[in-house]
Amino acid sequence: MGLIINLETASPVCSVALSRDGKVLGFRDSTEDKSHATRLTIFIQELFNDHGVKAENLDAISLSMGPGSYTGLRIGASVAKGMAYGAGKPVIGIPTLKALANGFFSAHQQDIPGSPEAGEVLLCPMLDARRMEVYSALYDTGINEVSPVEALVLEPESYRSLLDQHLICFFGTGSDKAAEIIKHPNARFFTGIVLSATFQPELAETLFNTGEFIDAAYFEPHYLKEFIASLPKNKLFG
Repeated sequence: MGLIINLETASPVCSVALSRDGKVLGFRDSTEDKSHATRLTIFIQELFNDHGVKAENLDAISLSMGPGSYTGLRIGASVAKGMAYGAGKPVIGIPTLKALANGFFSAHQQDIPGSPEAGEVLLCPMLDARRMEVYSALYDTGINEVSPVEALVLEPESYRSLLDQHLICFFGTGSDKAAEIIKHPNARFFTGIVLSATFQPELAETLFNTGEFIDAAYFEPHYLKEFIASLPKNKLFG
């Protein structure tokens, strides 16, 4: 049983949740663009103050480890490492898309047609990437990985063979693009599902209880693709 601070910085939403035994005690988030650098540590301190907690009282730090925003993931990793070193606490790494699948299914299980318990339904969390590309993976309703994380360029035939056999629920910031391209009677698209630190505690508690921690000294977020910096237009030919 653990007291865990959960950090989510893989998307434009910056959020933090404090949890005990897999249950959320408190939560902060911001949808303000590029707020991770300014808000993340403030949210952590606010939750500590609200619940009379200090970093040394924690049992672990849970971190969304990608894929997602390059800058956001780096900020989250830096803060998690700093807390781990300063307080001598272990770090738990949560695959971002697995957390998204867990949060979706916990909130929307009753909205899914078919028989999830019979393996008829697959979950496909998607994060928006460039142009028609998404970061995606597939999970069953037990949140077990069926297909690993990939950077996928969406096409009309994407997931066709699986859709012929399963109902697939698409959700996350990339699912709107998928809905424009993937046309199949077994495809279900859910809007408004965004990443949240509240999706992590249940997964983090399981990993904490089994002692599955990441090595903070050598950990790098799962960027999936290399960062490509953009130059201002007036600098391109300067």
